[in-house]
Amino acid sequence: MSRLIGLTLLLAGLSYPFVVYFGLEHFKPWQVGLLLGALWLARVLTSPARVGNRWMAGAAIAFCVLVMVVGNAQLLRWYPVLISTFMLGLFGSSLIYGPPVVERLARLREPELPAVAIAYTRLVTQVWSGFFLVNGLIAAGLTLWAPLSWWTLYTGLIAYGLMGLLFAGEWWVRQRVRGRA
Repeated sequence: MSRLIGLTLLLAGLSYPFVVYFGLEHFKPWQVGLLLGALWLARVLTSPARVGNRWMAGAAIAFCVLVMVVGNAQLLRWYPVLISTFMLGLFGSSLIYGPPVVERLARLREPELPAVAIAYTRLVTQVWSGFFLVNGLIAAGLTLWAPLSWWTLYTGLIAYGLMGLLFAGEWWVRQRVRGRA
């Protein structure tokens, strides 16, 4: 059940900019906030009790409650900024308190990482932290100063395209680094 809720939340996040762009003709902001908040609440109730999970879910639910109370459609545009902030916090704090997120992921496949791989995973975690910082700033700028269509284009397509390029670029670099090892 937890995986289904996680997948539903992921799909909701991916489609969120388009829901905001097209859906507000049919739904009120409080309804979008209620649906999103219910998904986050279901996630927190079905996932393992980790401090980071609870903190992120609590912040997301608070955001959803704010949307429901205020009922302002403009407020809905801040959600991608919130998610980028979460991801920056996750990746950035792992650099301080360790091990870095990318190292944790790499150890799922290869538990005994060599020192060069540990240094590499730290660098990749730094790159992702930088990405989430820049992505959040762009989303915030578009929320404040751009038309809804620009915001939708960036948060719904361009940002995901950039993430895909970053994934692909990192995979390509990793293959080259492994080939030299």
